[in-house]
Order: sequence, then C-alpha cells, then structure tokens
Amino acid sequence: MAYDDLRSFLHALDKEGQLLRVTDEVMPEPDIAAAANAASRMGDAAPALYFDNVRGFIDARIAMNVHGSWANHALALGLPKETGTKEQVAEFIRRWENFPVQPEWRAEPLWAANAVEGGDVDVFQVLPLFRLNDGDGGFYIDKAAVVSRDPEDPDNSGKQNVGIYRIEVKGKRRLALQPAPVHDIALHLRKAEERGEDLPVAIALGNDPVISIVAATPMAYDENEYELAGALRGAPAPIAKAPLTGLPVPWGSEVVIEGVVEGRTREIEGPFGEFTGHYSGGRSMPVIRVDRISYRTDPVFEHLYLGMPWTEIDYLMAANTCVPIHQELKRDFPEVQAVNATYTHGLVVIVSTKTRYGGFAKAVGTRVLSTSHGLGYAATVIVVDEDVDPFNLTQVMWALSTKMNPAHDLVRLPAMSVVPLAPQADTPGIVDKLIIDATTPVEPERRGDRSSRVRDLPEAGEWLTRLQRLAAAR
Repeated sequence: MAYDDLRSFLHALDKEGQLLRVTDEVMPEPDIAAAANAASRMGDAAPALYFDNVRGFIDARIAMNVHGSWANHALALGLPKETGTKEQVAEFIRRWENFPVQPEWRAEPLWAANAVEGGDVDVFQVLPLFRLNDGDGGFYIDKAAVVSRDPEDPDNSGKQNVGIYRIEVKGKRRLALQPAPVHDIALHLRKAEERGEDLPVAIALGNDPVISIVAATPMAYDENEYELAGALRGAPAPIAKAPLTGLPVPWGSEVVIEGVVEGRTREIEGPFGEFTGHYSGGRSMPVIRVDRISYRTDPVFEHLYLGMPWTEIDYLMAANTCVPIHQELKRDFPEVQAVNATYTHGLVVIVSTKTRYGGFAKAVGTRVLSTSHGLGYAATVIVVDEDVDPFNLTQVMWALSTKMNPAHDLVRLPAMSVVPLAPQADTPGIVDKLIIDATTPVEPERRGDRSSRVRDLPEAGEWLTRLQRLAAAR
C-alpha cells in the first residue's frame, strides 16, 4: 500500500509490531540518540521508536529509526516485513522499470495548518532539537527532503532536485547546508551564484517513507524524484506548491521550511558524526536564510541517527544505491547479474557478472567507477562470477580467497574523485580507487588452476526447500 504521510506509516509500523512507544520521561541528550543507536543493534527487524515525553520540551513528538531495519524498509515499499534484502533490491529494480510515474498535485496540504513568516520565524519554537552524537558541532536536521530547481531551466521538472543533506541549525532563521560537489543541489547553487542570485529552497521534514527513500537515491541529474516515488509506491506521489518559493513539496509533510541559500555566503559548519561512522571536521559551507515555516498541528519531528554501521542511514541508503548502479551497468553490460552497494552508500560495490571474454571483469569494474554514483562514491569495486551471490558475504569472501591473485587481479586508479566525507582520502575529495577481479579467468587469460571446482549437489535445491518447510512447521 502507498502511504501519503509519516503518521499513516507510523500507524502501520505499530500495527505490524515494528514501532516501540517510549512513554517514560527521557532526556533529549543523550537518551533519544542513544536509544536509536541501540535500536540499530537489534538486527534486521529492529523497530522504529516514538518519544512523546521529553524533558525540557512541553509538547514534543519525535520519531527515530523509522527506516532502521530491513523489516521497516520492506513495509515502506508495501512488502511483507519478512522480505529479504536481495528480494527487496530485486523488487526495487522491477518497480524502477515503471519509472516515470507523474506526481499528483493536491490542494490543502497537511503542512499548511500553521505558519510563521519573516521576523517571527524561529526554528527552535517548531522543532525539538537535540544533538545526535556528543562530538557534533550543534543541532542538526538530517532527514529532511531539500527541494531546489535549476536556476537556468526552472520549468524543467526533470532538473529539479529532492535530496537529503545534513543541515546544521545556526540560529532562529539560519541554517548551514552541506552539498557535496557530486550532488545536484551543488550544481544548482553554482549556477545561481554565477548569475549573482540566491537559490530558493524548500525543506520538507517528516515525510511519507518513500519520499525519504527517493530523496536518498542517486538519480541522474534530469530524473525527477517524485516520478520515481510514484513508481515505487504504485500510485502517483502527492505533492503541493510551497507558498513562498512555489517549489513542489510532499503533500503530507509535517513541516516545510522555505528560504534561500544565500549566494556567495559561507560559514563554518560541523563537525558531525557522518554515515561513514567517522566525524567530519568543520568546513566552510553555504548558509540558508529561513523566511517561512509551515507546519501541521502538533508536528512529529523525524530524526535519523548516524554512527558506526549499521544504523538507520545504512538501511535508508542501501537498496536505492544498488539499483541506479545496476541499471547503468546493465545498459552497457547485459551480463551483469546483481549489484550490492549497500555498504556505506556504495563506497564499496560488489558486482556479479557473466564473463564475455578475458579481462571483461576489469571492464565492468571501471564502468562502476564512471556511473553517476560511482564517480563520487565507489572507492573499491569487487567483481565476482555470476554464480556468486554478491549479497552473500561468505560467497564473496570465498571468491576473494580462491580466485584473486594480487599479481594481476588488482587495478589501482590514482587520484580519482570521491565524496569529501570519505575518511580514507588523504586529500578530501581525492582518493586512489581499486578494482578487484575475483572472477574465474576465461580465454585468452591463463592463470591459476580452477579446473576442479566443487559444485552443489543437484538435489541440494530440493532439499533446501524441504528443510525450510520443516523448520517453518516447528
């Protein structure tokens, strides 16, 4: 089923036993973040958390870990919560084939119930802000969908962007935004600054679960996130026009913040505990001036804990990182079978492929590095045979252990681009990249001795089904 707002999804999670309501009084710091940190250690069926008794806030409602397990991610896509990782990625690919599905404009958006504008704007009066990790440089908004348009082609809906970026609260009307150079909003801002203009933005908080997924999906510059949301939902995504900027925002959001990224203005932002599991330092980043806040009555503040993987961010950026890389690879190399880019937003990518001829795996690996997402993220690519499941790390490690010879199976590409947050880079934004060929060589390659491969017995598949049925009947 398709959810039109966050609250309906929270209700569904509750009904499925995937929501824990914490009714005891908690401290905003460190209790809420620590609870979300702990929830992420509960495995692939970890629940979402809901807090409504927070010391220091008269009337706060805070949702954490909403996408923080494969069970919750499955429910967000309308799948049974028991659906496995590989199956969810396969279903994501199947639904991607329906892209694009045009969004549906709706009147009377839920976030239009209340509004403050101009000098009355005070982010602290609307949002119950707290730090996530004790080394963070301030309060952050980290799960909002930021909407912007290409200033040179504002009527082209394909060139609009809906993305999730970290946002530090610098004051009542002032926010700092971190757009990495590989992100669409960075291109929008550069174009605006070249024209001597500010960049209008709308920041939507507390969204339906599919909006958060597509906002974290690395799509091509001219692909519309709302049109992908429709394909994933199986129904058009409901949107509405933000009153100040005119930008299209989700109809069911809890809060919509409007303003501009001030051209040629930078302030120190950070540090922040990032998706890499490391703190990023303070850097000079663009600044947003907030001019209007619209919000539902008694808004729910949805927040996202980031830390040592896996945490919610890893589930949110898992399937939707695999699929765009898979789709780009498949166009050029039909032999590609599956892509696993679930680890740290695709800093490591594992690809299984059939082999067309000698050296083919290395060609597939280099193509990963030139995909839209691989350009800025993929630092290590592991290529395995078609009968190795890239989502089964035991099989991947077997391939690495028995097929990879460092003498000729490692390809190092020096000084390539990577997201500046990647902690392994000596210089932020630049790193040497590595392709590991762990496939079985074919002619004209001649290396190693792999002629006596042990394979599963023919009856093993039938017995697997039989044993699974016995286990389910216990």
